[in-house]
Amino acid sequence: MGRLGTAFRAFFRVLGDDALSVSVRQLLDGTSVDAAGKVQSPSPVAQVPATRQAPQAAKPTTKRSEAIDLLSAMQREARFIDFIKESLGEYDDAQIGAAVRDIHHDCAKLFDRVFALQPVAAGEEGSQIELPTGFEAARFRLTGNVTGQLPIRGRLVHGGWQAQRCEIPAWTGSEAASKIISPAEVEIT
Repeated sequence: MGRLGTAFRAFFRVLGDDALSVSVRQLLDGTSVDAAGKVQSPSPVAQVPATRQAPQAAKPTTKRSEAIDLLSAMQREARFIDFIKESLGEYDDAQIGAAVRDIHHDCAKLFDRVFALQPVAAGEEGSQIELPTGFEAARFRLTGNVTGQLPIRGRLVHGGWQAQRCEIPAWTGSEAASKIISPAEVEIT
């Protein structure tokens, strides 16, 4: 009988016999008990260290652009790429408007979940805004007649957008699939 058969027999015998279970545990620990109940020193076989498998190295993660992750989410949740790649010449404005309504709604939900978008500048477009001395240039783009000393007043043309978070799920796929935005769908009939 091979080692596998012996292992199965030992497994089921140990399950049904408490005394045998204790003996096997002691044997595995490197000690055994003789018929008189005295602990014996480890046998040469028991002293051989058990072979252990080397811990497996963590699988390296494939790098993928977060831009592709975002496009993938927009396609998956709003069919955004399908809409952009569709030729609109054969549709009337009402059909396009109906399609855009759903895509707009679904993309807005995705952006809220992933980025929690908020305006950079509070206030309605067209309202007056004052930029203080030392304002952060990345937050405001000045247009028009840009002269004078700070603080400076101007009309808010667009409130801008800023992300409160960025929670794009990490890619876990293969290198070969790292540029796939949306898999081809095949219906089996």
